[in-house]
Amino acid sequence: MVELGLLGRVRAIGPAGPATLRGARQRAVLGLLALHAGQVLPVGRLVDAVWGEDPPRTAVRTLHSHVARLRQALDACGLGPVLRTSNPGYALDVPPELVDALRFEQQVRAAARAAELGAATEALAGFRAAAELWRGEPFADAPLSGWGVREVERLHELRLSALEGRWDAELRLGNHAGAAEQLPRLLAEHPAREGLVELHVLALYRGGRHTEALAALHRARRRIAEELGAEPGPRLLALHSAVVRRDPALSGAPAAGAGPAQLPARAGYFTGRDDELAELDRVLDEPDDDQPVVVVSGAAGVGKTALAVEWAHRVAHRFPDGQVFLDLRGHDARRAATAADALAHLLRSLGLPEDRLPGGTAERAALYRSLLRDKRCLVVADDAGPVEQVLPLVPGAGGSLLLVTGRRSPAALAAYCAVRPLALDVLAHRSSVALLARVLGARRVERERGPTARLARLCGGMPLALRIAAARLTGEPAAPIAGLAAELAGADRLGALAVDGDTRTVRTVLTSAYLPLELSQTRMFRLLGLAPGTTFTASLGAALCDVPLEVGRAAARELRAAHLITAVGPDRYRFHDLIREFARQRAREDETEAATTEVGHRLVDWYLLVADRANRVLDPRRDLVTPTPRHPAPDLPPLADQQGALALLEAERPNLVPVARFARETGRLAAAWQFTYLLTSFYDATGHWRERVELCRQGTAAAGELGDPLAEAEMLRALGVAHYMTRRLHEALDTHVLALQAARAAGDLDGEGHVYNNLANTYAELRRFDEAVAAHRLAVARCRSAGNHLGLALSQRNLGNTLVRTGRAGEALEPLLDALARFRRLDAPRLEAATLDTLGEARMALGDHRQALATLAEALELTRRTGYVWMEMETLLHTGAVHLLREDFAAAADRFELALAISREHRHPHVEAVALDRLGQACLGRGDLDAAREHLERALAVRRTVPDGYEHATVHRHLAELEERSGDGAAAASHRARAGELYRQENATAEAEAVTGPVVSS
Repeated sequence: MVELGLLGRVRAIGPAGPATLRGARQRAVLGLLALHAGQVLPVGRLVDAVWGEDPPRTAVRTLHSHVARLRQALDACGLGPVLRTSNPGYALDVPPELVDALRFEQQVRAAARAAELGAATEALAGFRAAAELWRGEPFADAPLSGWGVREVERLHELRLSALEGRWDAELRLGNHAGAAEQLPRLLAEHPAREGLVELHVLALYRGGRHTEALAALHRARRRIAEELGAEPGPRLLALHSAVVRRDPALSGAPAAGAGPAQLPARAGYFTGRDDELAELDRVLDEPDDDQPVVVVSGAAGVGKTALAVEWAHRVAHRFPDGQVFLDLRGHDARRAATAADALAHLLRSLGLPEDRLPGGTAERAALYRSLLRDKRCLVVADDAGPVEQVLPLVPGAGGSLLLVTGRRSPAALAAYCAVRPLALDVLAHRSSVALLARVLGARRVERERGPTARLARLCGGMPLALRIAAARLTGEPAAPIAGLAAELAGADRLGALAVDGDTRTVRTVLTSAYLPLELSQTRMFRLLGLAPGTTFTASLGAALCDVPLEVGRAAARELRAAHLITAVGPDRYRFHDLIREFARQRAREDETEAATTEVGHRLVDWYLLVADRANRVLDPRRDLVTPTPRHPAPDLPPLADQQGALALLEAERPNLVPVARFARETGRLAAAWQFTYLLTSFYDATGHWRERVELCRQGTAAAGELGDPLAEAEMLRALGVAHYMTRRLHEALDTHVLALQAARAAGDLDGEGHVYNNLANTYAELRRFDEAVAAHRLAVARCRSAGNHLGLALSQRNLGNTLVRTGRAGEALEPLLDALARFRRLDAPRLEAATLDTLGEARMALGDHRQALATLAEALELTRRTGYVWMEMETLLHTGAVHLLREDFAAAADRFELALAISREHRHPHVEAVALDRLGQACLGRGDLDAAREHLERALAVRRTVPDGYEHATVHRHLAELEERSGDGAAAASHRARAGELYRQENATAEAEAVTGPVVSS
């Protein structure tokens, strides 16, 4: 069980067990953040609620300390980094359903809504479930002050309201005796609670205890007068009058209806869909004359009918003149009911004799609207087709409601009448597992939690697939869930989703959605199923089908309208997992082997040409490759500028590695390595280096299989850079050596210069500075001999960078200024920005802080203008470092926080750890030891996931300073020893001696 508990003693239970919480205030902080899960609580509000109106001067620092320790406790119990610092305070990023108090509120609201809709059984179940969440007094071991006390009072009030709701539902269901027995206990605790008095009186009256009901009213009136000096409220006075005259309305008996009641039985074990049901409930809040047609649309098998029938049963009492259900069979044009037939069914359901049915559709529609006038009927039209089938069924004026389900978008219907669309997607994973648990039983699922979760994922959240899987397991009570999960993971997942004796399988349902499409649409559907990525565009679809872009866009719109593909952005779509599997099966069945091979070539061509066009925008000098597609160039997405190119490739990013792998596996070896090469400028600008490693592995393997030494040298060089950027420095070194051998074998002097440059950078990171400087000078010489002006400038810049790191900043100025001038002549703004950044570092090292800040500001502007995210983070860190030296700790912290935010957005843990460490250093500078501890401990945790011995040592060095200033000499000594050990491992002898002193040999 994973839970944050507030309704009793405050507790946190994670996957690894309960968290260790120490002290009432620490528990109070956790409880308050949990009560506002996902929201930022300002520091001032937290102080008010924990310490009250007169907090000590150290309250804010103590709060930071509590937060730091809470982070450790939450990490230790398996909840992870959920406690987030966010100006101006903190937030706990957990789903609200994990917090018992928030779950309680949600369940009470749902139960109250059910009660309003007349679903007393459902309401009672909801109120009972909510009550079971209470373990005792809220925040029992974490006393609160100020607004925190009011929050506890609010929870108590909500609990009383829930108790009243529960016993109101009991009375509606006829449990008068139980209510009469239990309510006095509640009244003993809350004697002036008029709602409880009213329920108690009704329970006595309906149980035939008229005199006792009057006596209870008299006692309540006297108690209210004595305790409050007031008369009871109007509801209680009216109840007294009704009891005295024995008003028949007090019996609570429901009125009998005589209208049609055609709703099918509910789907068994209906699960989830709380948001969708709430959206449907809101329709009933509309005025009768403004009620829209409700259209539930979605893919085949997604549970549209189940949702419509479930909701219709829940609200049936709101439509006392009847509920009519008709199956329009609109997905199959051959079997679809005509509008005239549908109207005939509706008219007969409303009591019209067969011999009075009008002959024409228009006449039937007019009579249908006349019969519904001044009535409240619910009409459920299931599996609707085109608008011509549905439009005549729309009621006229009055309180009747038409609820439509169908596989197509309701856009066409909206042109004629008010429509409330509800697009139904698959179930969330949690709801999918819950559905399996309800069908199979909680014990069976609990025994195989992992396989159950895997089975739910293999069903893709599709309710039909989940129910079929559950039905198969129900028929074999002894069969392991893991066995069916393994079967679904096999070659024929759709074939496994079938039950003997039931023709409604996932495959047959999807086939019924596929066959009515036009030929151009069915072909695009099945060919897109062959694409190896997760999303796709109409442009790709058009290219695969060899049709103009506009034809592709039209087909994509129709597929989307039929809910066979789902829009995930402007002109970007995805398949549901099982629908993709179906599309691939149709491609294998309906396309020849030669045709599918050609489609594969068209797919690789499209991606290769898109990468080439983006590269020409991002870095036109990266011109080693000129793609040669096998087919004429298709219509490609327009790329107006660098931002457009970056945006397109960012949208395609999840597809890039799969496409490179596909190209290699299908024999397009040259295309695979060229594609990898052309994407270099994108990864240089945006990072995502872990993905780049795998992409380069595919390119390197393809070049090796091709037997092209020049290509292999280029791919090994790219792979070495990717290893370097992910801090796999020894792998980078090994790869650079292989790249150098390949470049020499190919006679590629340019390539040798680039590889020496990369080799030098890696030596520098490994703090092998003499070897780094030597390699840089070899890079300069090779590039100068080859006439490679860009490579020469890059080598000069990197040489300057290494000289700065070795304490030779004055010597670094000449190569840096030379590189800067060359990059400006070459119009290479991203490399110009990188050089300005290093030049700013050099000026910082020389003590010229004003000029350093000016240079770094120029670099920062260029990085942002060109979308160079990696260098933007580096420049922010270096700018913050200058501010640290100037002892402007607020400005330093501001730059470090910006770098931290970008690193988290782009998932770059190395920079995240550095930024956290530098933030801790800034907090140390301004004397905020609690905040410093929080940042440094988090830096240490992140650093363990991305090793870098030098930076790891630096965190320990700063922690030693923190502990020294906090008065913990033993902890400080431990951190110093660890820092010294790590520095020596990284050949940083000077830093080690600065921390621990020189090593004395015996």
